Amino acid sequence: MAQERSSQKGDQAEQVPDVSQQNKRHLVLISIIFAMFMVAINALIVATAMPSIVGDLGGFSLFTWVFSSYLLIQAVTVPIYGKLADLFGRKPVFTFGIVVFMIGSLLCGFAHSMLALIIYRFIQGFGAGAVQPIATTIVGDMYTLEERAKIQGYLASVWGISSVLGPLLGGIFVQYMDWSWVFWINIPLGLLALGGVLFFFQEKVEQKQQAIDYTGAMLLLVSVSALMIVFIQGGVSWPWTSVPVLVLLAVSVAGFIAFFYYEKRAPEPLMPLVLWKDRLLVTANTGALTTGVVLIGVSTFLPTYVQGVMEQSPTVAGLSLTVMSVGWPLASTLAGRLVLKIGFRNTAVLGGLALMVGSVLFVLLDPDKGPLWAGAGSFFIGLGMGFTTTTFIVSVQSHVNWKTRGVATSANMFMRLLGSTIGAALLGGILNSRMIRYLEMQEAAEALPAMDINFTSVLLNPEATEALSPESIAVLQSGLTIALNDVYWSVSLFALASFILVFYLPNKVRE
Repeated sequence: MAQERSSQKGDQAEQVPDVSQQNKRHLVLISIIFAMFMVAINALIVATAMPSIVGDLGGFSLFTWVFSSYLLIQAVTVPIYGKLADLFGRKPVFTFGIVVFMIGSLLCGFAHSMLALIIYRFIQGFGAGAVQPIATTIVGDMYTLEERAKIQGYLASVWGISSVLGPLLGGIFVQYMDWSWVFWINIPLGLLALGGVLFFFQEKVEQKQQAIDYTGAMLLLVSVSALMIVFIQGGVSWPWTSVPVLVLLAVSVAGFIAFFYYEKRAPEPLMPLVLWKDRLLVTANTGALTTGVVLIGVSTFLPTYVQGVMEQSPTVAGLSLTVMSVGWPLASTLAGRLVLKIGFRNTAVLGGLALMVGSVLFVLLDPDKGPLWAGAGSFFIGLGMGFTTTTFIVSVQSHVNWKTRGVATSANMFMRLLGSTIGAALLGGILNSRMIRYLEMQEAAEALPAMDINFTSVLLNPEATEALSPESIAVLQSGLTIALNDVYWSVSLFALASFILVFYLPNKVRE
């Protein structure tokens, strides 16, 4: 205990690296904001456009794979990039991520099928894994604790601002141009971020020959991938007790066990298990995972509800999600100040309460309540995400020294991404399986024409609805309503878990 306190005092006395005094910090910060905005807007602009993309390309059963493939590779690579940034510097890793992200974005715009789009999103996610955590780490390097809380609040607000422009632009692109532009808009943003970092950011890094934990990364990739396939395909393509499901579950469990066993002995572990022996880090990282599920549950499925069930336009669907932006930057800015005044736990509790309110509003959502009710739910979810994410990041970065800040920051980012990855698969599986059961019941009870889950794509393409009878459309809308309601019930459980977790967050760092 005494040794831990001594280490903490040493970390507290540690000076900010020379990078903060050698660089034009404001220009570097602007470049980082462009990069963060590029990744942030991608998350919401794609969610808004997905109903139209599915209506164009078909393949509703593959809906969640567009998000899952992106999130999976992003989650798995975040710890790798964080470690690489600690070993070789932030700049080369950050630059690589931006370039790969732009290549993936370009390819996504040319996708001619859902399978191609899923593959290109995988490439995009491979680059995104380096952008957000390294951007946040650079800020942690350049600014002191007092400055960091405010700056991290600004960075978190980027997600709020992107919530305004992302869904709005997504709706405009889909309605008046072409959905390809939801991906191509990343190109100019990436070029601006790339130019600023290349010209204005310099750092001194002591080069060391150290091992990279690729084995750990592969074990994690296999484990999470197997679990995702089970969530998405279980109860849809395969019965839950079928051989493929049981085999994949066994592979996932064995992979996770092997991962933790290997990480204990790896010379440079992908996920240093020592970070999980600290109360603050465990609480912040677990909370990041549960809030990640909440976020993906709202941002992924709300546009589908507004367009497919409420029969509103893509622009209205985007605006219902945009309301999240009102709460997110407001809460992020306040959180950056409140953590210094009322403490980490008290600030995070405000976020947990907001997440609970928002999730309840979504559970009570029905077609008659309209987009305004959906927007109110988005607002409270935005408040909750703003308070919690800012508090988690600032508390983690303030609790570790420079040498482990990249890994610690990436671990927190990883857990939120892992939550979104598993959440997209889990919630997508709930949506698909519930929809299939409903269609089978209706077919048996009313002798309607046989319809599989991919017929749901028709609801997202107004021109295609003419091919089905009004009775069939009503059945599809009713089934989608019930299935999405099950999704929101699941989201509310994760919101409750987030609310409980924040009470275990220490109120102050390095008391």
